Amino acid sequence: MKLDRKVAVITGAAAGIGEAAVRLFAREGARLTLVDLDPAPLETLAGDLEKTGAIVLEIAGDVSRRELCESVVERTMAQFGRLDVLFNVAGIVLGGTATDCADADWDRSMDVNLRSMFYLCRSALPVMVRQHDGAIVNMASVAGPTGVANRFAYSVSKAGVVGLTRSIAIDFVKEGIRANCICPATVDTPSWRQRVASSPDPEAALRDFIARQPMGRVGKPEEIAALALFLASDEARYMTGQAIFVDGGMKL
Repeated sequence: MKLDRKVAVITGAAAGIGEAAVRLFAREGARLTLVDLDPAPLETLAGDLEKTGAIVLEIAGDVSRRELCESVVERTMAQFGRLDVLFNVAGIVLGGTATDCADADWDRSMDVNLRSMFYLCRSALPVMVRQHDGAIVNMASVAGPTGVANRFAYSVSKAGVVGLTRSIAIDFVKEGIRANCICPATVDTPSWRQRVASSPDPEAALRDFIARQPMGRVGKPEEIAALALFLASDEARYMTGQAIFVDGGMKL
């Protein structure tokens, strides 16, 4: 198993890409700390995994809070005694351009999409330095390196994720720590389905999303999770500082 006896923290764990990664990492032998804002699906997911023999610690809370992020690492160390993988998935998508982006939308985008990763990485890195080993995988987006129309705050926050990832990679490469990020295009998650359903014309919105993917479909959470598993595993030990596109050809 690719993560046998490794300890992984996954945020945004109860749905979408996070849930897909949780289930895949568990099958590959990881012991898991699951973090999500919504306690009900988190509890259900943890129960499902424990029935299969997985060892799970569940933590409900807002990852944009520094105290919560520090507690995640502290509780993981108390439970498992080490931390091998940090997969930062939690994020939100808010629309708008630079001229109509409300202050509250800007702040929330930066807090959830970028600040949370800073807090968690800052808390996890001293542990990984002591171990002289660790893998950080951050969820960016095609919107980060290239920009996406009407996603101003989101695009800026995800560009920040790319910068954060590369900065950590270069600062800690001599400490045995790797940091990479994933840049997906549209992925079929509950939050994406909710955005489509709440648009003025859901059918047109769905057609538009699919039309911008040259492969003619949106991505599957399991496809993103598979890349995260590779980056978290020893198979990627010679790889750090990369922003990897998984976009169905969107940015060809």
